[in-house]
Amino acid sequence: MRKLAVITSGTKGIGRATVERFLKEGFDIVTCARSAEDLLKLKEELTSDAEGEVFTRPTDMSKKAEVLAFADYVKSIGRPVDMLLNNTGIFFPGSIHEEEDGNLEKMIETNLYSAYHLTRALVGGMKERKQGHIFTTGSIAGFTAYPNGGSYAISKFALLGFTKCLREEMKEHGVRVTSILPGATYTASWEGVELPESRFMKAEDIADAIFACHALSRQTVVEEIVLRPQLGDI
Repeated sequence: MRKLAVITSGTKGIGRATVERFLKEGFDIVTCARSAEDLLKLKEELTSDAEGEVFTRPTDMSKKAEVLAFADYVKSIGRPVDMLLNNTGIFFPGSIHEEEDGNLEKMIETNLYSAYHLTRALVGGMKERKQGHIFTTGSIAGFTAYPNGGSYAISKFALLGFTKCLREEMKEHGVRVTSILPGATYTASWEGVELPESRFMKAEDIADAIFACHALSRQTVVEEIVLRPQLGDI
């Protein structure tokens, strides 16, 4: 039986690239996004001429009830989860003292709470089997303060703290935990920026790094991996 990877927000950017990489490597995929149309398009494009199955469910990961409903959908498939990538995130630029009211709540709910609730809902099966791998898509903004980072940086600092704590808790249960901390990656978040695409990292490179971490033996865990464009941060 093919292994099962759960990847949130899998229709674009790093999520889409990771879905494609793990599908290519023999995994079946469960993914979600807010747009049912985007999910249908993803499934049609990836399963038309490839082995493997892509399970999808429209989900707003900023809402706890929908996160838990997605977790129930994953469980209903009736197969163990080998890999979970908490990849959902949004970004609104702005300084803490001037940003729009509500930015912090929106980004904490999406960037942190989505990972917290989904992990809690799915980690039990991994603990029982004493195997599995949980990733979070963090950011260099999660450990480096910079102007105009505002609530985005706050949410990513919190996500890194969550991942570090989870790593310590899962040691005795045989579950690996890895924080992916990329710099500027060419995704929809950077649309409209007047910089050449070559100045950014490729989403496929992040997906390759995630798979490389997962492919190591169960005796070894990459706790954190920092990736930056060759010319440095933007």
